[in-house]
Amino acid sequence: MCPETKWVTSAVVAVGEELLSGETTDTNGPWLGRKLALMGAPVVRRWVVGDDSEAIQAAVSEALAVADLVVVTGGLGPTSDDLTRPAVAEFLGLDLRADPQIVEELRTRFRARGFTESPESNLSQAVVPRGARVLKNSFGTAPGLLMEHEGHSIALLPGVPREMRGIFEEVLDQAIRDGFGDRLVPLVHRTLHTTGIAESLLGEQVGDVRAEIPPEVELAFLPGLRGVSIRISTRVRADRVQKSLDEAQAVLEPVLAPYRIGMETGDLLKAIAELLERGSLTLAIAESCTGGLISKRITDFPGSSTFFRGGVIAYADQVKTQLLGVDERVLAESGAVSETVAIQMARGVADRLNSDIGVGITGIAGPGGGTFEKPVGTVSFAVTEGARVRVSQKMFGGDREAVRERASQATLLLLYQMLADEN
Repeated sequence: MCPETKWVTSAVVAVGEELLSGETTDTNGPWLGRKLALMGAPVVRRWVVGDDSEAIQAAVSEALAVADLVVVTGGLGPTSDDLTRPAVAEFLGLDLRADPQIVEELRTRFRARGFTESPESNLSQAVVPRGARVLKNSFGTAPGLLMEHEGHSIALLPGVPREMRGIFEEVLDQAIRDGFGDRLVPLVHRTLHTTGIAESLLGEQVGDVRAEIPPEVELAFLPGLRGVSIRISTRVRADRVQKSLDEAQAVLEPVLAPYRIGMETGDLLKAIAELLERGSLTLAIAESCTGGLISKRITDFPGSSTFFRGGVIAYADQVKTQLLGVDERVLAESGAVSETVAIQMARGVADRLNSDIGVGITGIAGPGGGTFEKPVGTVSFAVTEGARVRVSQKMFGGDREAVRERASQATLLLLYQMLADEN
């Protein structure tokens, strides 16, 4: 937070027993998080509570202690378990009264549907806290409400996602902008992608230079099966945003450079495609444990037909020997999961498909099949181009899907490194 200005913060309270029981997933919270961050009022805390007045009041009280804007979703309907409106009104010490305009709108809505009288339960939705601003709901019967309390704003919105989003975009968005004005300063992000390094090791290396990063810039590590991304974020005046992020990135670049591999967008395939096309090279893949995952990732890339010749899924040893020419004696002596077999698979597929470059991968994805010498997660992979060879054997953690995903990324990284060496 910048010292000269108190930026706006938000908190979200989701109400509903169905959210606690897992019967319904709260999609409103993430949606509001994205919207409010872009607006300049990022969410600092979220609560999920049941249809209980005391729980609602406790959550709202805690939210007001940490945020300027509190958005409560759910509990505004016409049934007996919709307690948000009276619970919040009681907490704020506000009387409830029927709004004649809402009453008439509800009656008009029901008459249009062929009802002569509005159900009494629905008329409860016309009861609003004294002084509250009514937020028109174009998608349902329960209006939203906006209240002020000791310098804070509290918005009550329906829990139905379509209605909540409609009210926010049509009415509440502008009301927030009008209310907080230039205190709304968006949190701006920039993401730096890496691959081939563990989060813990990357964290240690980044920690060594953290003190050199501008204090207004925050770091977040975003690990995934294909690599670790670092998100740098800042919340300063618009004229200082790029300068702050540029300074932070300049500090991080020397640490991240060995693992960045030109991935400005985090797309390793794009970097590989550019090198293959630049060298007018073709590629063929032989896969065992990944079962075609690498070939799929390659063919998912638009334009891959210009360099990708094809692939062979050599799952059984017989396929490795008959289709790829892997030496049976090598299989018997070294086992299917070995660097030698990976090299022979790579050379075999390149030869059979008349390709410049061959890739071979073989391993134990699990959950069974491992031994003491070669436990589950052991993967051998190789890249060949004529007499040139790059080969590696690694242990990958996680379940079957994680092993396959990590192995495919490591194999593609090895391919990139070999291509980059000759450019």
